[in-house]
Amino acid sequence: MDDQTSVSAFGNNRNHGVDGSLVVDIYPLNSYSFGSKEPLPFRDETLYDRIQRMKINYDIRGLRTCVEAVILVELFKHPHLLLLQIRNSIFKLPGGRIRPGESDVDGLKRKLSRKLSVNEDETDWKVEECLGMWWRHDFETLLYPYLPPSAKMPKECTKLYLVKLPASRKFNVPKNMKLLAVPLCQVHENQKTYGPVISGVPLLLSKFSFNIITN
Repeated sequence: MDDQTSVSAFGNNRNHGVDGSLVVDIYPLNSYSFGSKEPLPFRDETLYDRIQRMKINYDIRGLRTCVEAVILVELFKHPHLLLLQIRNSIFKLPGGRIRPGESDVDGLKRKLSRKLSVNEDETDWKVEECLGMWWRHDFETLLYPYLPPSAKMPKECTKLYLVKLPASRKFNVPKNMKLLAVPLCQVHENQKTYGPVISGVPLLLSKFSFNIITN
């Protein structure tokens, strides 16, 4: 059986453990229910299309800011990361580009509702701390976890936020996407499959201890 589990869920509460580490409470996958909704349109058919769209948007709005959610769920006594899969090949953290003047938190709540809720006006997502920032130095490079002094005009900034789940919730995913629960051990440093941002998430979570809450 593949380690990837097609479904979804996550959860977290935070306090300090006896060793002083931050504790993230995560709930079992079976605490949640799942449904589907109408597919979302894909804006880009090819990488070239995406780069051209980024150039046009940069000329109009300047630096592109994206926000993405790090969401955890327990499965087989191990923390799993919630990922969206597009076209059966591309893996993404839930989230997307925020609007001009929109705050990171409001933008992430809007994107999560659009991709994971039946009602796009839902705003009850618990967005916690920013775990890290990634930068695109120019249109055609990958994202890097730093911005060197030579990069005077970066094109994109992606911020990763820890998102807290309640004990139960229903997720509704567009029909042209899959929601996967992937073990952190499978994601760790696996850039070939998941890319640099997702494969770096386990390191960002290394300051936390995980507390699995069972019903």
